Amino acid sequence: MPRLPFLSTLAVCAMALVPRLAAASDQVTTYKLDNGMDVVVIEDHRSSALVHMLWYRAGSADEPRGTSGVAHFLEHLLFKATDKLEAGEFSKVVAANGGSDNAFTSFDYTGYFQRVAADRLPLMMEMESDRMRNIRLTEENIATEREVIIEERNTRVENDPGSLFREQRRAALYLNHPYGTPIIGWRHEMEQLSLEDALAFYQKYYAPNNTILIVAGDVEPQEVLELANQYYGPLPANPELGERARPSEPRHMAERRMTFRDPRVAQPYVMRSYLAPERDSGDQEKAAALTILAELLAGGQTSVLTRKLQFETQQAVYSSAFYSGVSLDDSTFGLIIVPAAGVSLEEGEAALDAAVSEFLQEGVDEEQLARIKFQMKAQQIYSRDDANGLARRYGVALTSGLTVEDVQAWPDVLQAVTAEDVIAAAHEVFNLKNSVTGYLTGQAAQEIGQ
Repeated sequence: MPRLPFLSTLAVCAMALVPRLAAASDQVTTYKLDNGMDVVVIEDHRSSALVHMLWYRAGSADEPRGTSGVAHFLEHLLFKATDKLEAGEFSKVVAANGGSDNAFTSFDYTGYFQRVAADRLPLMMEMESDRMRNIRLTEENIATEREVIIEERNTRVENDPGSLFREQRRAALYLNHPYGTPIIGWRHEMEQLSLEDALAFYQKYYAPNNTILIVAGDVEPQEVLELANQYYGPLPANPELGERARPSEPRHMAERRMTFRDPRVAQPYVMRSYLAPERDSGDQEKAAALTILAELLAGGQTSVLTRKLQFETQQAVYSSAFYSGVSLDDSTFGLIIVPAAGVSLEEGEAALDAAVSEFLQEGVDEEQLARIKFQMKAQQIYSRDDANGLARRYGVALTSGLTVEDVQAWPDVLQAVTAEDVIAAAHEVFNLKNSVTGYLTGQAAQEIGQ
């Protein structure tokens, strides 16, 4: 089909914008307080608002064995009473000052944030520094909030076959590493979480030398530093906090397969997960190649899997590939196919494998690679309009072993990826010995011949 002149003109205009857009950069200033707290300031003076974030280098993968869910449990408990605030008062004060707040837990970090007007920054620091070391928990708090997180598990996991399937598949992929344990925790261990468990995690990890303060928005770096020294500077470091040492994966010697059956499943599908390298500080090239590989395979209507499986052969109603390289330890690369009506899970898996194999044999379409790189560059530039998103980008990276320099180098690392890099990374990752292939189905065993 001939290229439409109008679209060609748009493409040329867009490409002409790249040099000017690429000149933009994050205005980032970093400090380290005497007690070890890292401070990152991201300036954006286009509005009189800011986001104040505390990122702890402690997530569910740092939990002691047998206390799964305690990191997330503690996140909830930090909204209880402190030396200065009553239970629930923290969020009420934020709201009374026209702001919003929340928290989140992942494998590698726990974060707390507030979005407020810039002149409310001292108040946010005062409250956040208070609950970093002065939380006051009771047995009643433990009993009440334990029921809350169990109900959260019921809602998000137990009532969703896809979540249960994902949980089981991840546990099968990680033979020894704690990434195989769900962030929210295993229910039988959540039911036993105690005041002692929560306090032990809190006292070890909630210290300034395990924390990254990120302030993004309408702020001056020197002002943030002065306030950080005032409110966070007096907090004592934890001298017993050592390196983040976790159990490592043994050599994987056999592919794993599983079938998860649940009568609530309305749409069966196949998902395969591979162990994959993460982004490492100063060595992000392989992760960049995998990031682009995921886009080439399933990043849009013209991507390999979408074109082949959904349009050409019509064997799938949906297909995808996914990879997130930002993690402290080995990440995952995933493939998924939702077979079309009349196509079995076995046939769907075979079609997925054939499409990937064909891609590896034919190689990367250079035009598609250039288009994906351009789209990524544009997305990265336009994302700078979101102070909260910028703060999260740096927070996730810094708590996962990367540096500010790594974050800022990432766009150029992506642009340097070649077609050969992509294929080499694919061949390395697509090793069935490092994989789990899962079938999610509502059918009974005898109905699918197993």
